[in-house]
Amino acid sequence: MKKTKEFLARAGTLVAGDREKDYGDKVHNHQNIAKLWSAYLDVEIKAHDVAIMMTLLKVARTKLGAVSEDTYIDMSAYSAIAGEIKFKEK
Repeated sequence: MKKTKEFLARAGTLVAGDREKDYGDKVHNHQNIAKLWSAYLDVEIKAHDVAIMMTLLKVARTKLGAVSEDTYIDMSAYSAIAGEIKFKEK
């Protein structure tokens, strides 16, 4: 349980701290990525899809190569961002 709390705390720090300073608002950033992916793929992608697909990218990384704690921290961060985006859509 201690490791779970540590991972979640670090994920929370990432999405609300330095990354937001570096990349701007996470929801706006995912909306921008969605627009770019949509244009490239010629298929509508939404910000929520981006966060879910980034989570899946991190899941895929657990199957190959050396896996770091950061992989799991990033998975939880992207999942939380997906939830924030989903419930802001309503």
